[in-house]
Parts: sequence; C-alpha cells; structure tokens
Amino acid sequence: MGSEFVWLWVATEPENRQILALLFFANKSKERNMFVSERFISGLVKIHGIHPVSTDGEGTWYPMACRFLNLDHHIHSSLEKSLIERKMQYIKDRTESFDDYFPCRIKNCKLKHVRNWLRLFVDYHNNEIKHIK
Repeated sequence: MGSEFVWLWVATEPENRQILALLFFANKSKERNMFVSERFISGLVKIHGIHPVSTDGEGTWYPMACRFLNLDHHIHSSLEKSLIERKMQYIKDRTESFDDYFPCRIKNCKLKHVRNWLRLFVDYHNNEIKHIK
C-alpha cells in the first residue's frame, strides 16, 4: 500500500468470541482519534444496542468517544487484554496471508477486494465459533 496506513478496528463479543464489527479504512496519516472511535462505537450501538465498552486502555480516544455517546467505559483486566491481543494477532495473521497471496497491483486501489475478504472472513470465523461450542 505504499505510504498508506490501513487501520482495522475490531469489536468482539467477550462471551461467545464472535466478531461484532470491523471498521476498515485507509488513511495517509497515522491518526486514530475520537471521531473515528465515535463513528465505530455508534455503529455498534445502532446494531447491538447500548452496552458498556471495554478497551485495552491503549488509546485516549475510546474514553472520549464513550463520554460523548454517554456510554460506560472500562479498561480490561490483564487476562482480558491478552485474549484480545490473541484475537487481534489471529486476524492480523490471516490478513497478512491474504495480502501475501493476493497482493493488489492496482494503482489508486480503493481496497474493495480487501473489504470483501474481511466480510467473508468475519462470516466464516463467526460460523466456526458457533460450531465449536
């Protein structure tokens, strides 16, 4: 992707480990901020209703977005944080493999193929999680 950064925001359900949502966007800056966080969290609220938001404590943008949306926010325990990190590494490993085998060579690509692949990945992952239990 050259000099572009691609951010992947992931929300998971802690009990059944399903992926609730992914927000994927390319941005020439390194910024993650309250506005993107608010957009992501408000999208979750529209679909899943109002729930407390738990984060790893790494970004100041989550508490700010939660205050703006009048949502409870808390920071994960170290066990919860390690489970989240494991899930994120799982997703990163799969997406890196996808890029290795299907690199985009299109100039000014809008990454539609990556978004489609991520949707397919989430569907497959959530279906597999249902059958494991």
